[in-house]
Amino acid sequence: MGYVFATSPCIGCRRIFSYNPMRVPSITYHGTREPICQDCVNRVNPMRIANGLDPIVPLPGAYEVCDEWELP
Repeated sequence: MGYVFATSPCIGCRRIFSYNPMRVPSITYHGTREPICQDCVNRVNPMRIANGLDPIVPLPGAYEVCDEWELP
């Protein structure tokens, strides 16, 4: 049994961060789903709410490692 995590730049701030690839929130950018870090989620949610959109709510464990059994 192993653990898995992914790293890539955040679509918002471009900082490299690690996350659970099955749970991390993402947004569509040029037709591709791109992950967004917790700091950017915290920054954009007030603007989303002000514009009548639902806030981004990360799933539990979104920024932690996952067990390999979670992968498809």
